[in-house]
Amino acid sequence: MTKGVVLTLVVGLVASAVACAMNTPPRSYPVVGTGQDRCYGADGSMITCPPEDQPFSGQDAQSPGTPASYRDNADGTVTDLVTGLQWAKAPSERMTFAELPAFARASRIGGHDDWRVPSVKELYSLIDFRGGYSGDPQTSRPYIDTEAFSFRYASGTGLGDAVHGQRPIDVQLWTATRYVGRTMGGDETVFGVNFADGRIKGYPMMDPANRMLTPNRLAVLLVRGPAYGQNSFEPTPQTVRDHATGLEWQRSDSGQALSWGDGLAYCNGLALDGHGDWRLPNAKELQTIVDYGRIPAIAAPFRLVQGDVYLWSSTTHLEGPPPPTDEDRPFSRTGELAVYFAIGPALGRMEQPPGSGLWRWMDVHGAGSQRSDPKTAVPGQFSNGFGPQGDDIRGHNHVLCVRRLAS
Repeated sequence: MTKGVVLTLVVGLVASAVACAMNTPPRSYPVVGTGQDRCYGADGSMITCPPEDQPFSGQDAQSPGTPASYRDNADGTVTDLVTGLQWAKAPSERMTFAELPAFARASRIGGHDDWRVPSVKELYSLIDFRGGYSGDPQTSRPYIDTEAFSFRYASGTGLGDAVHGQRPIDVQLWTATRYVGRTMGGDETVFGVNFADGRIKGYPMMDPANRMLTPNRLAVLLVRGPAYGQNSFEPTPQTVRDHATGLEWQRSDSGQALSWGDGLAYCNGLALDGHGDWRLPNAKELQTIVDYGRIPAIAAPFRLVQGDVYLWSSTTHLEGPPPPTDEDRPFSRTGELAVYFAIGPALGRMEQPPGSGLWRWMDVHGAGSQRSDPKTAVPGQFSNGFGPQGDDIRGHNHVLCVRRLAS
């Protein structure tokens, strides 16, 4: 019996045990919880998680899902006991996207010869939304379990944009998932996950810091093990059941853009297909129905009122320094932002060409990106975008509600 077969059997037994403990059947696409265990108000303050009929009820911490569980194998690898995937413990050195396949084939980490570059869904399964970036690595917490995985911020101290100086958060990791569109007006793009700032974005294959004259270089975290991220959809007139994840979805979105608080309330009050236990999905649940092979980046059974929507999650995106007097300092950062996925192009307002004085909206990060909006923002408040890439801050986004299928 090979090591791979033994690993699959062991992980399968563990997954079955976890499922039994939670009174749910084992799934072929298990969704790992985000780790978020606190509730937050619109102003970013930590609050007592509200009861079902109160404002801001139904957020991430109130439906935690399956907690992450890792085993350090003491050979440079880490096994995810929920997904069955085995990971390199530490990221590689930086390399070009073209160099990734050969690097994976040549890797012998832990004595294994079947390493691969992860898909964006595989890599995102590791994200931990207890993280928070303050601008200073000394007071920040990565969006990944640092007891299981090795992580370090970039050594650069630049505070400008990524083109003009490396910042501590410039530790983006390649995935194998290429964007089917183009960003920045024409750049070939690959999706990556950043465990320093807790986002998915498309990164150009050519280096923007060198005027796109040389290939971009990012690190990679290799993976091996069973296929992960494959849905098993059963559409009904009003819902879509995914037997791989054990989730049932509202088939059509809210039809209008809502504030984050109203999005939570909309799902809490939804009565659909004979069920009343609908809720706003957390970030990892929502990513399971993102389809990175198409634009709009939503799985085919779903019906959106328009193709360029952004979809809210119930997950708060923590940033900023921890309160100095809070005994739960590592967990209590400013919670003013909420996570969303750009189903249409992830827009930003950029000066093109640079220095021309001509500004226009363009797809800067790719359909399928995960970013975040201020919970209290209103449409039109950020008419020129925000940040070095002019991120489109809509303030009000659409929602698709979810519930867990019965055992």
